Amino acid sequence: MKNKKKAQAGPMPAIIPGANGEELGLIHIHENVIATAVRKTIEEIDGVARLAGSTIVNNIAELIGNKKIGDRAINVNMDDGSVAIEVKVNMLYGVHVPTVAGNIQTAISKEVEKITGMKVTMVNVIVQELEDPGELQPAE
Repeated sequence: MKNKKKAQAGPMPAIIPGANGEELGLIHIHENVIATAVRKTIEEIDGVARLAGSTIVNNIAELIGNKKIGDRAINVNMDDGSVAIEVKVNMLYGVHVPTVAGNIQTAISKEVEKITGMKVTMVNVIVQELEDPGELQPAE
């Protein structure tokens, strides 16, 4: 893929037709829009503990005001109206990893295409850890 960029990079233009099919100009969809959709989609999938990353790093980042620390676990590569996504997750111990990973791929692809109109060419899922459901901290 050309033009590899992290979710924190600048906006990439995507030419997307308007609601009536007419192209009236460029619509710029920033990588952060896609990263937010991915993050929200991940939260709804059974078997996913959380986005991968260090809890200590996340806590420090939140203290200094970075609320989107989870985006470090999401890479978005945009090119000419299409998007490829890589997401790093921790799953719950005991789940069937290939099934949950497939659910992640399907859900992310559908949601990103629905809200952006962009073609999702790839969703890579990297499972970094398995977590014991009894050890998860409650969400604040």
